[in-house]
Amino acid sequence: SVGTHPVQYASPVYREMARHPQIDLQVAYCSLQGAEAAVDPEFGIEVKWDVPLLDGYEWVRVANRSLRPGLGRFFGLFNPGLWKLIRNGNYDAVQILTGYVYASFWIALAAAKLSGTPVIFGTDATTLRPMAGGAWKRHVKRVLWPLLFRLADQVIVPSSGARDLLRSLGIAADRVTLTPYVVDNDWWLAASARVDRAAVRSSWGSGSEDSVVLFCAKLQPWKRPLDVLRAFAEASIPNARLVFAGEGPLRAEVEAEAAALGVSERVRLLGFVNQSQLPAVYTAADLLVLPSEYEAFGVVVNEAMLCGCAVAVSSNVGAVRDLIVPGKTGYVFSCGNVGALAGVLREALAHPKGLAEISRAARERMITWSIHENVQGLKDAVECALARKRLRTSRGGEALRER
Repeated sequence: SVGTHPVQYASPVYREMARHPQIDLQVAYCSLQGAEAAVDPEFGIEVKWDVPLLDGYEWVRVANRSLRPGLGRFFGLFNPGLWKLIRNGNYDAVQILTGYVYASFWIALAAAKLSGTPVIFGTDATTLRPMAGGAWKRHVKRVLWPLLFRLADQVIVPSSGARDLLRSLGIAADRVTLTPYVVDNDWWLAASARVDRAAVRSSWGSGSEDSVVLFCAKLQPWKRPLDVLRAFAEASIPNARLVFAGEGPLRAEVEAEAAALGVSERVRLLGFVNQSQLPAVYTAADLLVLPSEYEAFGVVVNEAMLCGCAVAVSSNVGAVRDLIVPGKTGYVFSCGNVGALAGVLREALAHPKGLAEISRAARERMITWSIHENVQGLKDAVECALARKRLRTSRGGEALRER
């Protein structure tokens, strides 16, 4: 598996794959951002995750020869060592997760193709709509993506929305495999069970009778943190508190808006919260709100549901289709509709028993959206890719015999 850098959500999956008796895994990282301290441009601060990212599976760091190394630029990841690693590795399949926006993707793809190794791509996109830029990007994607994904022997997707997008682009159903976007369910459940909920809420200035609304994401425009703040003010719920867990360029604007709306005393900004502390944040809150205008999946939904925190998400959040049944495992509102979100807050927080029932149902939903399903999906994808290779080899042999 070729990845840009260690990710806190992927590492538990890799550990589970390494324990699988039928999988021999090696992960090649193009950088170690996340495992090593570095400035995250979206948080705007230096970040190093405080959970194990490199333990429990075989991995190698491939030297990045970029003149300006870093994520977010085509030549920010230029790892020519991937060529030798893949060409000499005798792998059954190569999974390339760096994305075509990096030079290293094309190095890995060329090495795999020339060595006759089946290739697996991954994408989490659920829409062609770009996060930024003009409509021309959507048109370019509509033309190029079908050509790109047909270069893969198999494509893995983390959600049904991503699967349907590929189908809409003409990618055959048997070339797409669902590998659910998951977290380590057991870890989150165990960590949540150890939380002193009353103590955490007290540190926020909240008592047992208060209702706590949580926004847990980067304070970036597309996450729409101001929607939560404005809906919270409009809902005007007695004894309610709003907690922001996250950092980013909109922090000053959130603070100024809270003051302008007269709710500063009921709003708390925690700043960046590292991974090991997140279970306490979710467990102490009553309702997570994720109002994003673009969210390929939204793994905070998984985390909150496992920690017994009900969720309310915008209609643009990818997790909606797979994890949320409105009114049963969570709430859904139209993206950008502050009035609708205010209505959700009133409905949810006015009925604590109903909210608790939704939380229980959400936890039950997560039983079959776990690492087990993810690893099985990847195993199925590899087997499909190998079958495609055998078919090509068989056809090639027949063509030679006919000559």
